[in-house]
Amino acid sequence: MAPPLPPAPAPREPIAAIATAPGRGAVGIVRVSGTGLEPLVRALCGRSLRPREATYLPFLDAAGRPIDQGLALFFPAPHSYTGEDVLELQAHGGPVVLQLLLARCLAAAAEIDPARGGARLPGLRLARPGEFTERAFLNDKIDLAQAEAIADLIDASTEAAARSAARSLSGAFSAEIGALREALVHLRMLVEATLDFPEEELDFLQQADARGQLAALREQVQRVHARAHQGALLREGMHVVIAGQPNAGKSSLLNALAGAELAIVTPVAGTTRDVVRQTIQIEGVPLHVLDTAGLRESEDEVERIGIERAWGHIEAADAVLFLHDLTRLDAPEYRAEEDRITLGLRQKIAENVPVIDVWNKRDALPASAALPAAAQRSGVVLSARTGEGLDALRARLLEAVGWQAAPEGLFIARERHLQALARVRGHLDAAQAELDAPSPGLELLAEELRLAQNALNEITGAFGADDLLGVIFSRFCIGK
Repeated sequence: MAPPLPPAPAPREPIAAIATAPGRGAVGIVRVSGTGLEPLVRALCGRSLRPREATYLPFLDAAGRPIDQGLALFFPAPHSYTGEDVLELQAHGGPVVLQLLLARCLAAAAEIDPARGGARLPGLRLARPGEFTERAFLNDKIDLAQAEAIADLIDASTEAAARSAARSLSGAFSAEIGALREALVHLRMLVEATLDFPEEELDFLQQADARGQLAALREQVQRVHARAHQGALLREGMHVVIAGQPNAGKSSLLNALAGAELAIVTPVAGTTRDVVRQTIQIEGVPLHVLDTAGLRESEDEVERIGIERAWGHIEAADAVLFLHDLTRLDAPEYRAEEDRITLGLRQKIAENVPVIDVWNKRDALPASAALPAAAQRSGVVLSARTGEGLDALRARLLEAVGWQAAPEGLFIARERHLQALARVRGHLDAAQAELDAPSPGLELLAEELRLAQNALNEITGAFGADDLLGVIFSRFCIGK
């Protein structure tokens, strides 16, 4: 006798929200999602709607008077964004109009439906941030990586980031994770079979080619991890701090990189007192560049506070541009201050944070002038005033953070994806060590493979804690 089917999940409360950004616009959208929206549709539109067909009509208040006229679309479940019945009212994009429509949706839902004798849509409430997309995930319309890609597409700051987010939304990243999961599940199946049937005396290590499968899986995970790192750079960008002594040309360099006069440039030392920020892009990678106060000993209270803030930003940077003034290298006081800053950089920043030496004011030296030995060995020689050497600096910045020329089809990724893939690699390394042991323990091997699959499943949401979902979807806008 076949086992009884599990009970169907209880329907969730219907939700409503304004699904467009705050402010005025040509068009604004009010969205409702739930089960059994037909009575609400008739109350708001005065008629039933054909599925997935835009209908131009008035949106009615409780007395049957038009609030506005626009397009109404009805998407019956499961063929909708959330997998539930969805109603979208596309009205003129004034905030008052949209608030009136939203309030009418909530009021009409609580009114008695003459045809049924009960409320038209009991329990309709305002949606939480990200709840529409959360329901799409819970109803298997999208996986967790695709859900995050929706927010990444909205927040994309460069064309490359937008294209990569669109690829993740279409399922490119999920497909990569699915292929890894399939290979891992197959390997787990062989290990578990050997554990369950020891009397068969299967020579697991040889006949199942466990070593070859595990080696191929580790290599595949490494490739996906590397591509995900590239995708994370597109999404997060990198924080670059320009540091150096006063009048080394830090503000000029920021202006040159940004292509605009953002920071004040004067011959007066200590002009920059606070941090000036600007986001630029290089090959589609966002760079959040910070121009800081010149590093020196100062008795001026305001400048001293600016210098303290500069060191704080240096400690938190992904990369530091240490700017040197080629015209002052022979001055003893300047060299002594350079040594002090170099020591401070070594003490305050992590070893994995690159410090790029930038030798500025090349245009102020004669063409035949010899460059310092340190400038010839490493770093970048440039002129922030003329732009000479800027392309070399951009290339060094991308190289410093591990960026490679973006291949076609790059997908967006997040820091949590990188952490999950790193855990997968760690468990697979432990599994490899177990296989290489003189007497491999299949129980330990099976456990490491199980933990690797759990970490992998967290990326797409096949496995994950409820609080993880809450954190992710709470960062969405209300109408998503």
